[in-house]
Formats: sequence, structure tokens, C-alpha cells
Amino acid sequence: MLTAAQQELYDWLADYIGQHRHSPSIRQMMEAMGLRSPAPVQSRLRHLQQKGWITWQEGQARTLQLLGGLAGGIPVLGAVAAGGLVETFDDVHERLDLAPVLDTRGLFALTVNGDSMVEAHITDGDVVLMEPVTDPSRLREGTIVSALVPGSGTTLKHFHRQGRQVRLEAANPAYKPILVDAAQVSVQGRLVAVWRQV
Repeated sequence: MLTAAQQELYDWLADYIGQHRHSPSIRQMMEAMGLRSPAPVQSRLRHLQQKGWITWQEGQARTLQLLGGLAGGIPVLGAVAAGGLVETFDDVHERLDLAPVLDTRGLFALTVNGDSMVEAHITDGDVVLMEPVTDPSRLREGTIVSALVPGSGTTLKHFHRQGRQVRLEAANPAYKPILVDAAQVSVQGRLVAVWRQV
């Protein structure tokens, strides 16, 4: 259950994102909630994330996404590239009703576009179920993640650390690894399951 303050912020976020198609800044949230400090907003956002209502990368702009809890099913938030990079998702198109069998908080789904993960048995058109990642430093090497590279887009790849860089590696030799500064990568989720509609 959400507190009144958390529900107020969530409802305002849903209205804002519905109108503008992107998430607001912390300052905009402060103004809307009548607050003078970012701390209460950040606290509410952390609680909303812990309760499975949003995903959010603290300190990174425009990374907030609504999940809406599991009551209405797992949201399909858009598509993720398994080839090049595509623009990140910003709205919910439909929901997968898997709530009775999946109880992991904050799960979200992405439709795969492309063939760069075929050797991991993930093909074009599959739906991948992702668990939000709150601490990328705890990811195991080789974990399949959806990662946002600012200015480029979101991609589904194996995650590897190389010093201060991150290597996002395909499961198809036709695609070269993507090497980026670790500070520039926002890991949005890790693979939980693959749903293939046949």
C-alpha cells in the first residue's frame, strides 16, 4: 500500500508522463508537491521503487518510468533493440497478466527487436521479463541486461565490466561489443524470463 504522500506523487507523475511523454525533473516534482527540498521527493521515489510502482536511477535525469504495481499485470513498456540502439521507452502500451505466478516486485516487459541475442535463445519478437536493477555494481558478469546509453538508446546485451568501462556484448558474432564509460550506462533491468508467443 502507498502512503498518502506517495500516492499523491505517483498520481501526479502518471498525469505528467501521460501529457508530456517523458518524466519530470526533481525540481518539477518539488514544485508540484509544494516542497522546498529535493530530499522528501527522493525519499518518496525510493519508496515507490521499493514497492514496485516505478523504476528510477537516482541522480540520472529522465530515467523514471511508471510500473503501476503488479495488480494490473506486468507493463509492456516498449521495445528494446537486439541489434543497434533505439530510443528508450516512455509509456505503457499493454500489460501481461502474469501477476498470479510472478511475485517479483517491479517486473516489466520489453519486446525484442533484432537478432543480436539469438545465441542466448532470445529472438526477434520475443518478450523479455526484466527485474529493475538498483545496484549495477552487484550484477554478475555476463548477466543479460537492458541498458540505456544516453544519447544513443536502449539495448539488450550481456553485461561485462572492464575497469572504468562497461562492455555490452551481443550473443551473435555478427555484432561488435559496445564499449562505454561505466558512468554513462544506466542499467534498467536484468533478464528474468523470455516469453515467446508462437
